[in-house]
Amino acid sequence: MKIGNQIIKGRAVLAPMAGVTDLPFRQLCASFGAAYVVTEMVSAKALSFSDRKSDALMELAEQEHPAAIQIFGDDPEIMAQAARLACAHRPDMIDINMGCPAPKIANNGSGSALMKNPDLCGRIVEAVKKAVEIPVTVKIRKGWDQNSINAVEVATVCAQAGADAIAVHGRTREQMYTPPADWEIIRQVKNAVPIPVIGNGDIVDARCAAAMLEQTGCDAVMVGRGALGNPWIFSQINAYLDHDTLISEPGIYEKVRVMLQHIRALCDYKGEPHGMREARKHVGWYLKGMRGAAGFRREAGMLETFSQLVDLTQRMITENQNP
Repeated sequence: MKIGNQIIKGRAVLAPMAGVTDLPFRQLCASFGAAYVVTEMVSAKALSFSDRKSDALMELAEQEHPAAIQIFGDDPEIMAQAARLACAHRPDMIDINMGCPAPKIANNGSGSALMKNPDLCGRIVEAVKKAVEIPVTVKIRKGWDQNSINAVEVATVCAQAGADAIAVHGRTREQMYTPPADWEIIRQVKNAVPIPVIGNGDIVDARCAAAMLEQTGCDAVMVGRGALGNPWIFSQINAYLDHDTLISEPGIYEKVRVMLQHIRALCDYKGEPHGMREARKHVGWYLKGMRGAAGFRREAGMLETFSQLVDLTQRMITENQNP
């Protein structure tokens, strides 16, 4: 797949997720074969005020490329300025958020609220495209609600404005993350635009990825919640698509090894107090499917130090080794 001047190897992309896809997690997913990764969404308006926290969200490591920085906002000029500022971090692409359903984003006219105004979507893409020399991608939803399903229209407008690729989440803003994603809308967008289309929604394993690619004709799949506590989903998808090989779920030792590697990197990057606060949710996701997960998850919610996590994992291993 080629996005602008970027040749993308692989067909499983890490979706942007606020509070999740920070640098350590992106690096981890890249190491397991993510085709490219996307940062947490960054406020264009905050960047225009030189907000240090927003700038920090854009820090990229050499090992995670190709990588896109995602920005959100509703003013074409401010979005263009933000894209220029983002380029200081040397991303491979700029991604425009037109799909976030969170009330604090959409109620301010950004994210998925942009889909109510296709003309504005086009003007934002055009402004950002003129501001940078790297590919510009857009992430959209099926529509705002069931009465305004306009993903095909918005995707067409964005493509005509210069977007180099479109990611489509198969749910409306009203639906948030349930019910099951509508893959048919992804197929319709793919048939309507001449640029790569990345399908998003309900990719939880390799077979799901293959099914979406077959049913929609999309060029790649975007994995979001399916990667939580499960970064090896990318290697599983790659093995299935490239070699028709199903890689089994990792055992307890591999899960613990990867989890500790992830949380250690998180603590190194953000400092142990901050890192361990954020680690609690990740540990909960890694615990999914393990024996005694409910009790261990409660303990994980109170972790304060990395050594406490190491102690917890030793008990997890013991519990899951016993018949």
